[in-house]
Amino acid sequence: MTTSDAISTGALLTMSVIAMVLLIQYLKLQDIWHMIVDCKSSMRWAQIQEGENKELRSALRAEKAHVEQLKRKLELLQALNPAA
Repeated sequence: MTTSDAISTGALLTMSVIAMVLLIQYLKLQDIWHMIVDCKSSMRWAQIQEGENKELRSALRAEKAHVEQLKRKLELLQALNPAA
């Protein structure tokens, strides 16, 4: 084996190692990309659920206020009609 053959073989091995490292990095980046996409989807659903929860809490507060108002009306009516 001549010197140029040894250099060519070394360069080929080095390029093979670099190609393998690049492939490994690509696979890792692909996994990271999938995690990012999943996180974005989860975040979108969380925002939707947060909005729904705000609406439900608001509706619950309105219902509680309505119940309190009806209770006060009932107390007033009972006070006006003690025979009942």
